[in-house]
Amino acid sequence: MDFNPKKKTSNFLLLIASFAIVSLILWNTNSFFKKFKEEERHKMEIWATAQSEFLSLPVDADPGNLHIKIFQNNTSTPMILVNKDSTIKVNNMPGIQNIDTAFLQGKIKKFKEENKPISIEYKGEKLATLYYGNSEVLNKLKYYPIALLLIIFLFGAVIYFLFKTNKTAEQNKLWAGMAKETAHQIGTPLSSLLGWNQLLKTEDINPEITMEIEKDISRLETITERFSKIGSLPILKEYDIVEETKNAFDYLKLRSSKLIHFSFDSKAERLPVLLNKALYNWTIENLVKNGIDAMRGKGSISIEIIPSGNTVRILISDTGTGIPKKNFQSIFNPGVTTKKRGWGLGLSLVKRIVEEYHKGKIKVLSSTKEGTIMQITFKVNN
Repeated sequence: MDFNPKKKTSNFLLLIASFAIVSLILWNTNSFFKKFKEEERHKMEIWATAQSEFLSLPVDADPGNLHIKIFQNNTSTPMILVNKDSTIKVNNMPGIQNIDTAFLQGKIKKFKEENKPISIEYKGEKLATLYYGNSEVLNKLKYYPIALLLIIFLFGAVIYFLFKTNKTAEQNKLWAGMAKETAHQIGTPLSSLLGWNQLLKTEDINPEITMEIEKDISRLETITERFSKIGSLPILKEYDIVEETKNAFDYLKLRSSKLIHFSFDSKAERLPVLLNKALYNWTIENLVKNGIDAMRGKGSISIEIIPSGNTVRILISDTGTGIPKKNFQSIFNPGVTTKKRGWGLGLSLVKRIVEEYHKGKIKVLSSTKEGTIMQITFKVNN
């Protein structure tokens, strides 16, 4: 459902532009890494050339300031120089002793993997082999692309979350608007029904008929009130949750199939809870109707109210086909339904009414092939 095509397009273009910028930074970083590695290679080749000339000098000859300066300036790149007589010299590797041959051989192997060794020759004669590793700066730079990839991932996750939240907010506004419009549309025929019922009372008919019509009109008024409250913060008042639960339960009991067995049990006579009466009754009716649907019109529905310290638990049980454990959380998401018909909004609204409006908790307490138990928890208003 596309609520705002222009906004959606602009958000998509923003996302593409952001990824393009991050990808460009990643590409530049990779290019810089390669260039830095090439420059380090060039520096090591200069050092190897100086070393070649130094090794070719007579023992008592002056090496010259240039050679010394080249050797002194290279303080960051770890090196292992293996002379033709197999003697080993280590540079820029503090704490490493030349006598630790096994460790040095391991380092030589690692350096060969990082960089191609440089053969030091003079007039065709091989004097030594230089093995060198990446400098500390290069090693840190090597992990920078990984850090950027993580940033891209986190950035994408944040964008996705923002888009999803924005879409959900737009959907909520749409559903709230539809609900309020439905309540408004029901109001006109409902007023007419009230008038017709008053007219029927003046006729010589069975009073029980008009009494039942009044109950259904009252029911329509309750439904209208419920829809009108969607999207706005409901007012909570103190009600006896035992009485309100039983009233909603009994209403459905009278209008359900005789093949369904209803049972109600409360471990307390009265429990005051801050409720919005219309929305709470809607919650109970939704859960009971879901149970009836799960039983395909035949089975047992029960409600048990259990006080527990400063809270009260309402257990709604049915003998339906059950819910797979993997779906215990997802069934409360909008659009999720196990029915062939329906939009999957019932349990989503129930969760919102219980947790957002009443600060309670709702969950699937247990579910097997023999039935399901839903649990609502509220704080008792002491």
